Amino acid sequence: MYRANWTRDELVIAFGLYCKIPFGRIHIRNPQIIELAKVLGRTPSAVSWKLANLASLDPSLQKRNIAGAAHGAKLDKEVWDEFSGNWNKLTFESERLLAEAAGIPVKEAAETTFPEGGMRAATVMVRVNQAFFRSAILAAYDGRCCITGLAVPALLNASHIIPWKDDAKNRTNPCNGLCLNAIHDRAFDFGLLTVTPEHRVRISRRLLRDKDPAVKALFSRYDGRKITLPSRFQPDPQFLDYHNRHVFAAE
Repeated sequence: MYRANWTRDELVIAFGLYCKIPFGRIHIRNPQIIELAKVLGRTPSAVSWKLANLASLDPSLQKRNIAGAAHGAKLDKEVWDEFSGNWNKLTFESERLLAEAAGIPVKEAAETTFPEGGMRAATVMVRVNQAFFRSAILAAYDGRCCITGLAVPALLNASHIIPWKDDAKNRTNPCNGLCLNAIHDRAFDFGLLTVTPEHRVRISRRLLRDKDPAVKALFSRYDGRKITLPSRFQPDPQFLDYHNRHVFAAE
């Protein structure tokens, strides 16, 4: 059955899904694509093709000479530019529109209890955005810690390079994230390790001086190693420089 051109709302929803699944899993058999197709009343083929159109606009894929599907609509680029220019607003907008299209409350994407009063809407938005950020980071890094290669989802965190409290504008920007296991995430947050703009791990001297075999196994062995880069949304060098200068405690 013929369907009209994609609307802006549909494209914003599709952009959200594009960010949350690895590039290599954009195909008609992907359950997430099948489910979105049902919600939008389109075929899995149409949704898959639209995600491929969006992939053709992705700078991180262009740098790796990976091409998506060409001949996307003008609106595709407009939504891409709008989304990548205002991650916080459009991240929540994507999740809200998806929930609306599926007929469920958007708060179901977050936790089930919320404070009363004026903080309620803001709390829902924060939690929905945090869930989106985690999905986007784990998808970009193919579900593996970029330092150790650990691939157990329950033990992985989406780590903010510039801390959440320090940069409201880039809280949901995937280029402000690293996929780290829980231990290295904690060390990263406390400035005991960092990743340089050249994508190399730096361990604080405090840990390097520690003779504990566990510290050597978990930290010292990785000093100077390059991280495994994500398939897209590579960490912004300016964000990494900020962490090196303002969070990392070299001593």
